[in-house]
Amino acid sequence: MPSELPVRIIQDPSRGFTLLQGLTAPGPDVTVCFDLCGEDRIRARLYGPGVPALKGTEHKVDLPVKATAVRAAAARLARLWKEVFVDHRPPSPDGRPAAGRPEQPYAELTDLSAEPLDELGPVLDELAHSGCELLFGTLLNGEGYQVELFREFLAEALAEEGLRIRFDSDLFVPWTLMCLRPEDLPMPAAGGPAGLFERFLGYRHQIEQTGGSYPWLGDRPSPSVMPVVSLNHDTGIDRHRITRAAEVAALLAQDTTFVERTKGVELAAALSDPALGDQLMYFWCHGTFRNDGPEPPALAVRLSDTRIVDAHLVQDKRRGLGKHTPFQPFVLLNACHAGVPAGEADRAFLGRALIEHGARGVLGPQIEMPQVFAAEYAYGFLTRYLGGRETAGRIAHALAREFADAYRNPLGLAYALHCGMDARLERITQAATDQEQGITV
Repeated sequence: MPSELPVRIIQDPSRGFTLLQGLTAPGPDVTVCFDLCGEDRIRARLYGPGVPALKGTEHKVDLPVKATAVRAAAARLARLWKEVFVDHRPPSPDGRPAAGRPEQPYAELTDLSAEPLDELGPVLDELAHSGCELLFGTLLNGEGYQVELFREFLAEALAEEGLRIRFDSDLFVPWTLMCLRPEDLPMPAAGGPAGLFERFLGYRHQIEQTGGSYPWLGDRPSPSVMPVVSLNHDTGIDRHRITRAAEVAALLAQDTTFVERTKGVELAAALSDPALGDQLMYFWCHGTFRNDGPEPPALAVRLSDTRIVDAHLVQDKRRGLGKHTPFQPFVLLNACHAGVPAGEADRAFLGRALIEHGARGVLGPQIEMPQVFAAEYAYGFLTRYLGGRETAGRIAHALAREFADAYRNPLGLAYALHCGMDARLERITQAATDQEQGITV
């Protein structure tokens, strides 16, 4: 007599396959890899449909530069942005700012379109030159046919506009602040504001940095009408209301399940909770670089109390909670650095820890960011991201171009995505919910 045999399923490979992100989001047009091999040796790889030659395969070369030299050059570039742009003081015969003009206009104003172009232009030229030197004079510098071929193929790909580019790299450097050489542009620089910025990679393309840590491929939380959104902030910042920080807080609380944390101990307790389900985490606080023993200095943040929030805290609190938790937020880490670090400092350690434990991506500044601009940028980004229609990569790229084109302000280029180019707040509208329930409005 036929009977059913007992079956025990111990693996589910097809389920995992259906959750691969690439099935719901297009792959990057260009992927550039910089792998650390052996003792400080860098292997570069380049592939993708946006690469001009050898389509379907990859270019590969061992670069002669050392990783320590690249990190030092990246730290110099971040320091230069602070020295020549953020801290810029207009020259005057008597050493005082002109009447009615801020002492540091590039740090105190968001709209720089009325600032003298004969001052702003040379500053942007110097930043572009330094960004070009980091990419072509340090990272891709060297002789030999293979190095030259790789350098020119990459330059040709980057000379396009509007590509989705992934730097999958063991080196975390400011890719958006790097620049093309003048001869790489397909045509002479355009007149007007756009001509000041079109050499910057962050102006030309959507860019994300990956490497070492990647978002989980597990189940995504179901979309909801009221997504869980958290504001993690230092109440001592902007107590005189000189920025749009209060408007950002009100925006976060609108049509969401809003959570506010003002102390590091509150955040530590939340991170310990297996049910923590933030879909968007916004940090408005100060950052600093801490050195624990022989490790390089790494970015840490602090809210209103003395508790330091760093990668080690995230790892300690989330370790052992497993992959099947609702904690899969996109993180806007709007933390102003307390100082520009040396070349060995690790800016990405905190972001990597968040991603390793569930975050879909981390967006944050690569330089010491003025508070006025940081709050303005956050308002622009969150307004679009909370709408649930655009991806983080598209929004960040659009904002960088808008601040540059409309206000001649390059600071939007200094925000970088650590993973998350395709991250989007998955929410449903109340109208869609009413329709599902058969409610007529």
